[in-house]
Amino acid sequence: MTPLSVTDRLFFDRAQATLDRDTAARLTASALAGADDGELFLEYRESEQVSLDDGRIRAAGFDTALGFGLRAVAGEATGYAHAGEISEAALRRAAETVGAVRSGYSGTAAAAPPGSNARLYDEANPLTEMAFEARAALLGAIDVYARAKDRRVVQVMASLTGEWQAVQILRPDGARFADLRPLVRFNVAVVVEANGRRETGSFGTGGRFDYSRVTGEENWHHAVDEALRQALVNLASHAAPAGEMPVVLGPGWPGILLHEAIGHGLEGDFNRKKTSAFAGLLGQRIASPGVTVVDDGTLPDRRGSLTIDDEGTPSARTVLIEDGILAGYMQDRQNARLMGMRPTGNGRRQSYAHAPMPRMTNTIMLGGNTTAEEMIRSVKRGLYAVNFGGGQVDITSGKFVFSASEAYLIEDGRVGAPVKGATLIGNGPEALTRVEMIGDDLALDPGIGTCGKNGQGVPVGVGQPTLKLASLTVGGTAA
Repeated sequence: MTPLSVTDRLFFDRAQATLDRDTAARLTASALAGADDGELFLEYRESEQVSLDDGRIRAAGFDTALGFGLRAVAGEATGYAHAGEISEAALRRAAETVGAVRSGYSGTAAAAPPGSNARLYDEANPLTEMAFEARAALLGAIDVYARAKDRRVVQVMASLTGEWQAVQILRPDGARFADLRPLVRFNVAVVVEANGRRETGSFGTGGRFDYSRVTGEENWHHAVDEALRQALVNLASHAAPAGEMPVVLGPGWPGILLHEAIGHGLEGDFNRKKTSAFAGLLGQRIASPGVTVVDDGTLPDRRGSLTIDDEGTPSARTVLIEDGILAGYMQDRQNARLMGMRPTGNGRRQSYAHAPMPRMTNTIMLGGNTTAEEMIRSVKRGLYAVNFGGGQVDITSGKFVFSASEAYLIEDGRVGAPVKGATLIGNGPEALTRVEMIGDDLALDPGIGTCGKNGQGVPVGVGQPTLKLASLTVGGTAA
């Protein structure tokens, strides 16, 4: 079945449905007459999760959500109404609400998006593939395996979550778009103890596929082994030094620094409003030569990928920075129109209760031709940051603070002792100009990213090769 037929069955052809396709199209067209843009966004979502802590199932749940959001856009103004039911009465009330935004405005609605992408993921519902008993047994086996690996393991936490989202988008001209989006994630954390000291390591993975991709024995063995390895590294770590020094960033997940410190500043709304550090700099050099950054929502099965975005626009590979030159922004339809640009398939929303805005998908710095070993050898004394925890960034200034969950000293061109408590402090635009070497080992994150913006969270991906920055401020705890 096609996504349109599946979503028709969910939204209009249910036994208890009180809204039919033709009425939905007619009311949408009437509500958005004279507006610049807008759509009816219909959503059905199933989600489930089960988690284990210390050998026992601590939480389990299953939830469904069904609703719509109706948006009218006139100039810079947006009217938005949503309801947790799909009915003719609710849609009529929403139409009255959003009508206020176009009062006294006369215009022609923007053209519909072009045809959809090739399908980027298997659209089957992963929640039907694995019974609760099987998921609970898997988590129990993970606990046993982790404790058997090392006698210092004192606590094991693991979780498995999945969701299946069905969306249909109706535009005032009658055009319809649909998507079926699976998403699973597996996480494990291990706590080790020795000589009165406790440390934690963790690993997660996931994407737009079914549970089998993360629950195979080889996959979860690798996840536990990696979490335990990181915990044992932290158990042997020393206090991190502080000061200005060269920093080498590992490949893959450390791209979260790129996402937060640079990516948000390249979203269209911040640049239209001139609140981004990159506003007005299109065509200018903002990064070292060799730095190329793309946002690519077309990668098959990736957590941040979308066949279509939440406005119906096909996702795309958007070049943001090319060889150090600012080449473009990530756009939804409204900000693209107001800036005289094209939408890039980055209009995203958390759910039917939220209006879309420009958001990242999979944000990646492309590889170069230097090996990680060459970068390490070039550093007299510095920091090698392999994994990151949390961070904060100010979009306007680009200033950021990130904590490294796994890091090592570099001394005389060699990776030395692990350190704990290292934070990277800097400015996104400045950091781009301090990239000295770009690795040949581009890697994507394992599928764990969630991005927050204006109170909305959406799944995203990041990636980068190993990078050497000439200098960053490292905040440490060493005396």
